Amino acid sequence: MRRALAGLTTRGRSFVAAGVTAIVCAFVLGERDLLRAGVLVLVLPLLCTVAVSRTRYRLACARRLTPSRLPAGHESRVDLRLENVSRLPSGLLMVEDQVPFALGGRARFVLDRIEPHGTRELSYRIRSDVRGRYRVGPLTVRLADPFGMVELVRSFSLSDTLTVTPAIVPLPPGRLGGAWTGGGDSLARTVASAGEDDIAPREYRHGDDLRRVHWRSTARRGELMVRREEQHWQSSGTLFLDTRRAGYWGEGPGSSFEQAVSAAASVGAHLGRAGMGLRLVTDAGEAVPRSVGYEGAFEGALLDALAVARTSRGGTLTPGLAALRGSAATGREADGLVVAVFGILGPGEARAVAAACRGNATHVAVLIDAVPPENALPPHHEDKDEAADEYAPGTGGGSGPAAAGPTARLLRAAGWRVVVVRSAAELAGAWASADQSGEDFARGAS
Repeated sequence: MRRALAGLTTRGRSFVAAGVTAIVCAFVLGERDLLRAGVLVLVLPLLCTVAVSRTRYRLACARRLTPSRLPAGHESRVDLRLENVSRLPSGLLMVEDQVPFALGGRARFVLDRIEPHGTRELSYRIRSDVRGRYRVGPLTVRLADPFGMVELVRSFSLSDTLTVTPAIVPLPPGRLGGAWTGGGDSLARTVASAGEDDIAPREYRHGDDLRRVHWRSTARRGELMVRREEQHWQSSGTLFLDTRRAGYWGEGPGSSFEQAVSAAASVGAHLGRAGMGLRLVTDAGEAVPRSVGYEGAFEGALLDALAVARTSRGGTLTPGLAALRGSAATGREADGLVVAVFGILGPGEARAVAAACRGNATHVAVLIDAVPPENALPPHHEDKDEAADEYAPGTGGGSGPAAAGPTARLLRAAGWRVVVVRSAAELAGAWASADQSGEDFARGAS
């Protein structure tokens, strides 16, 4: 009852105040009719409080996000199912789903009545232009009387997570020349004496087709075994993303860092769907290991990681470049392809990246040559004059019509295949140039 009294609405509190005032005035003036009116006005919100506080119906809630992971700029549909699991009908309900402001704000619905064991299905759409991981829910239900005197709030504990991934730019089909030279399981190696069907079995792995189970070896080994007869060659590669705050201009969805993240997601999704085994490395080291299992495992892990990627305060690429050489040092498969996405590279950083091009792997560098806002300063500079001198167009230190030229020439001389773009949207048209190791390519640079 105390909780219900605390739930009096503005109308209910006004009625209580008016009733008390009328009763006091009735005693002062000796007016019985005014006393009757004051009692009536005072009793009405109290009766509504008793009715709402004694409500015994129970509600169940279920929520579904379709889809629960989507690129930035796309919509997801939220379906709510509210069920009255008690034997009593509900009163007036106001349903409100807690939604972050970035997804469009709260979703509110008014339900007049839910019959016993009845259900109501509600839906709304959410959208975000900013990648990230957002919590949708919990659902709150406001119980109110027909006169609007009392309102109680009850909240469910259930919530769901919506993952907004970077925008993915479709890249033209085809494989980079010289990139598919990595390791992997080769074709069938051995034909046993029992015949062509008894081919070099191995242990069963999650996702293997049960039609490939080799029952004779399974009975002999005591564990599930499958045939190797259709093992395909799979090249391995590394996707590198420079996340240093000092390498990018701007803030928010229009920043050059967002273009770099979108470019990395596009390349990773493209190569993963083509069958290449990848891992993600940043300037801080390995972020997503090479996935083994069902098709699309790396793409899902990559998009989840990039959805929450933020710029780092690190000022060096040394840990990340060391991770690029980690495969050979640890005895793992050598990479057949390395694709690196960079922001601004200073002279020393460019030389370190150039020195990382070793071995027979194909190295592709994607340079984000975004045009900075007018009078904007690089994040790591406080002095405007110093920033203007170091990042003037054509110096190789920052953005501008020809800022990436010296860096691109240095990397090409070291064996990198270089692609220069101003935004992720240009990557589709520039991707074909990654197969041309000696030609300078920069869309819109002239």
